[in-house]
Amino acid sequence: MSDSAQPSGPDLAQGIPLSDLGDGSMLLGHVGTEAVLVARRGKDLFAVGATCTHWGGPLAEGLMVDDTVRCPWHHACFSLRTGEPLRAPALDPIARWSVDVRDGRVYVGERMERAAPPTVTGAPESVVIVGGGAAGNAAAEMLRREGYSGRITMLSADGSPPCDRPNLSKGYLAGTVPSEYTLLRPADFYKEHGIELLLGVRVTSIDASKRQVILADGSRQAYGALLLATGADVVRLDLPGSNLPHVHYLRTLADCDSLIAKASTSKRAVVVGASFIGLEVAAALRTRDVEVHVVAPDTVPMQKVLGPDVGAFIRSLHEEHGVTFHLETVPVSIDESGVTLKNGERVPADFVVIGIGVRPAISLAEQAGLAVDRGVTVNEYLETSVPGIFAAGDIARWPDPHTGERIRVEHWVVAERQGQTAARNILNRRERFDAVPFFWTDQYDFTLVYVGHAERWDKIDIQGRLTSAVRDCAITYQLEGRKVAAAFVHRDVEALRTEVELERPQNSASRR
Repeated sequence: MSDSAQPSGPDLAQGIPLSDLGDGSMLLGHVGTEAVLVARRGKDLFAVGATCTHWGGPLAEGLMVDDTVRCPWHHACFSLRTGEPLRAPALDPIARWSVDVRDGRVYVGERMERAAPPTVTGAPESVVIVGGGAAGNAAAEMLRREGYSGRITMLSADGSPPCDRPNLSKGYLAGTVPSEYTLLRPADFYKEHGIELLLGVRVTSIDASKRQVILADGSRQAYGALLLATGADVVRLDLPGSNLPHVHYLRTLADCDSLIAKASTSKRAVVVGASFIGLEVAAALRTRDVEVHVVAPDTVPMQKVLGPDVGAFIRSLHEEHGVTFHLETVPVSIDESGVTLKNGERVPADFVVIGIGVRPAISLAEQAGLAVDRGVTVNEYLETSVPGIFAAGDIARWPDPHTGERIRVEHWVVAERQGQTAARNILNRRERFDAVPFFWTDQYDFTLVYVGHAERWDKIDIQGRLTSAVRDCAITYQLEGRKVAAAFVHRDVEALRTEVELERPQNSASRR
């Protein structure tokens, strides 16, 4: 809260009636100019910062689950007892205050110091993380938060420090989010926390018998434990003109900066692909007043992920913002001034953005002899077939207790949460990864959140309305009578409740 902002709710330092705080309830107030959330669970009372440390979501509008609070925006989870961020995408704790009850009133007192991290025993002497994305960064930070004092080395092939990749196709590309928000941490953060971050470094092989990784320059890095968080590589089009300089892909911060520079001097763009990345790029470019044409083989955009009705709405949303769709066709060639389609159309373009998907970067794992199956096979602790080597993020295929299948998910929050769980298991915590997948998309003023995982379904139920005039609905995806996923528009708490519902053992396919 800024100094000029007016605090909301009661002054908690002056006290509130205990009767105003029922069991399992939360109340927003303030101490001085700081927004504070008080919560009650049985006889326990808590006072914590009221703002999510990810993107500033209002925790008072979220959901209290046992002794935790979940953010309504992107489902970060915090401990009410310690303030610790238990689940990404939040990486920083929220503050805590002392609480006292006198004469039937609850008083919030002094701000409390953060508790010291636990003592770590039996941990490896060193940890090497291959990859500088969501999973790798979250793992490095979690190792330090858990009290690990050994050497941490993060080897990233990217030339930029870990960045907030969802922003690259959303606010940063649209020009609505400043550049300083793109990096997850400032450069000096890694030095301050003793994390050796090596950028522009490519690992070429793993010597599992010697516990070493070999770099492109021939040097070797020894490890006590190894985390593979190599992410995914963009799928590139192979057709005439696909290597021209005005053809862009979006994966890294450098890719985004190059695309922004091109968009700032151009009037027309063709986006190839109607996936989330393609449609978010289309929305961002329209925000920059670039004429956009979307080319995709789909009959309805996003139908395979969200179903025909939601897909049709998303198409109409883009068309209302001036996007032209060329569906059920693909490009056959690109030249300096446009794109030729298989159906014979020619679409003029000053630049082209290709967003047709990604492939897990598993070549290192294959070279090292790790078990792979359309990804790196891991157990419930995210450990690979070779002891001491873990995998997390876009490459990991894990046994999902909620579907009863091995799945691989290419979502930012999943990658961060897996990095955190892998870090804890490197420290011998033996923590199962059982988080329900979550992602969100922002396109213009439209936001959709999705919980669960549905590679297939046999029934879709839409409650509410999703039109240009009314955007308030819940979309449930069912398979054989069981809810496997759900999407929500303007129903944040319902989305959180569904996440909790899907986490329950009775909803896990492996325990049916």
